[in-house]
Amino acid sequence: MTITVHLARLLVLAVIFVNGWTDAPGAIATAVGSGALSFRRGVWMAAACNFLGAAVACLCFPAVADTIGELVAFTRPEQAATALNAALLSIVLWAVAAWRFGLPTSESHALLAGLSGGALALGAGAAQLSPGAWLRALAGLALSLPAGVAAGRLFRQALRERVRRPAAWQRGAAALTALLHGVQDGQKFMALLLLTDGLGGTVPASRLSLALLTALVMALGTALGGKPIVEKMGSELASLSPAEGLAADLGAGAVLIVCSALGLPASTTHAKVAAICGAGRGTDRRVMGQMAGAWVLTFPACGGLAFALTRLMMG
Repeated sequence: MTITVHLARLLVLAVIFVNGWTDAPGAIATAVGSGALSFRRGVWMAAACNFLGAAVACLCFPAVADTIGELVAFTRPEQAATALNAALLSIVLWAVAAWRFGLPTSESHALLAGLSGGALALGAGAAQLSPGAWLRALAGLALSLPAGVAAGRLFRQALRERVRRPAAWQRGAAALTALLHGVQDGQKFMALLLLTDGLGGTVPASRLSLALLTALVMALGTALGGKPIVEKMGSELASLSPAEGLAADLGAGAVLIVCSALGLPASTTHAKVAAICGAGRGTDRRVMGQMAGAWVLTFPACGGLAFALTRLMMG
């Protein structure tokens, strides 16, 4: 196995770690923002639930990993490893930059953009994008926003003055959201580990062992906290009572369950932010504009960076 492929494996693990650090804490943002959970307790709960979700996802929702694995078909392993390294570097750099400003970006978007940018830099003779897989991925990403808003509003209406001890229920809903994040994003990045196995020409590791590795690294990243993102989503985006926070968590969870069952790679960040806007009061348009701007920039930034890095690495 070449050094390039070994580097690709290390970078996949780095991306999984960064995903846990910058994306997974969003699962507890509403519970922390509404006062149902302390930040530290929420972080440890999110880490445990992310581990569980990523570990069992390979048995329950393998179609998500299959969709990501089919996005790009590489015909030259050595060049494919170079493009993959460039894509992964672009994801890490973009996620860390967004974390610095407390902006919850979508690693799902970054992954799609990075893989596409790297593949385009190789040219049609070395890589081909799969239209069918791309349509499934884009369908999941597009569905998460309107469905999240609608689900958040629906649960807010359904739960209004009908739930006793909403804070206790919200802790459970936050745990469910963190578990579903592990299911969705654990499958996406496990697919990259499977891809590096194929590039290395070795006997592929079992999905279960790769799922456990993904789950452990994601949980370690989550344990770091990602506090700026938790504060931005849970406190600054909208005003949330425990009941409204519960509605947002249930709304986001419903979207993620449906997308996972259909094999659609959905954005946990988009589903959660949309559900908060649907369930909360007084959405801050300035904060929403900052988040939307980061989401819009994710595709050109990660795609362009991956394209440039691939060309640079190929000399």
